[in-house]
Amino acid sequence: MKFALGKKLNMTQLWKEDKVMPVTELEVGPCIVTQLFEGKVQIGFDKLPDKKVKKSQKVAPYRFVREFFTDQEYKVGDQIEASMFEEGEEVKISGFSKGKGFQGGVKRHGFHGFGSGHGVKHGERKIGSIGSAWPQRVIKGRKMPGRMGSDRITVKNLKIVKIDKNRIFVKGAVPGKPGTYLELRV
Repeated sequence: MKFALGKKLNMTQLWKEDKVMPVTELEVGPCIVTQLFEGKVQIGFDKLPDKKVKKSQKVAPYRFVREFFTDQEYKVGDQIEASMFEEGEEVKISGFSKGKGFQGGVKRHGFHGFGSGHGVKHGERKIGSIGSAWPQRVIKGRKMPGRMGSDRITVKNLKIVKIDKNRIFVKGAVPGKPGTYLELRV
């Protein structure tokens, strides 16, 4: 299993056989193996400056640290780079989506709100009834207004279009805004 850590840079487009395709540019690696466990490897990405390292980060002084299950042999200090991936390969990318703050039911869940005919006043974006006479409470799981975004999202089967040094161009969109840290797995 191949894996690496990276950062989303931006979205752009590339020409491929007289067609334009949307791609996301990722900065992948170099990732350093920081610790070894039974069947797992811990890797770090984006090294912290020495004056920013806290006591708890002495073992792995990196901004982004993750663990992956593997059956390959690694040593502490090994580097994992973008060159281990190949063009045309399909990857699974995980990261956190953009946070959108507190949102209503229309934006968060796609509710329709009320019509704008006679008798409707200040109710265009209301969610409507939230319960019945019995059991006299709101049932768990009811879709209501609340915080939206900042969820862990995994996008599967993204094709690698181009690899250039430590930059990987992936067809389509990946979660988060530019600067979001991501996990890549094959």
